[in-house]
Amino acid sequence: MTDKYAKFREIFENQNFPLVYPFKFVIKKDEKKMIRIRRIFDETAEISIRESKNGTYTSITIKQMMLNTDDIIMRYQQMESIEGVIVL
Repeated sequence: MTDKYAKFREIFENQNFPLVYPFKFVIKKDEKKMIRIRRIFDETAEISIRESKNGTYTSITIKQMMLNTDDIIMRYQQMESIEGVIVL
């Protein structure tokens, strides 16, 4: 079984941690999903929310201090459990 995050690990192998990493997602407007997304990140995360022109979709940018590549991947894996989340 191949690691779907292998390329991601390659990209970050020479990064200096800790670093502030920007996570970007799009969801259909849904307050319950927003709450679940917020719970994945801690209280120090900087969260920016922008609604689409018609108010159908919500764009979310979350900047969070990450200690290593595995911390970043763990957040993405947690996001996979939320149906309808589009990772950018």
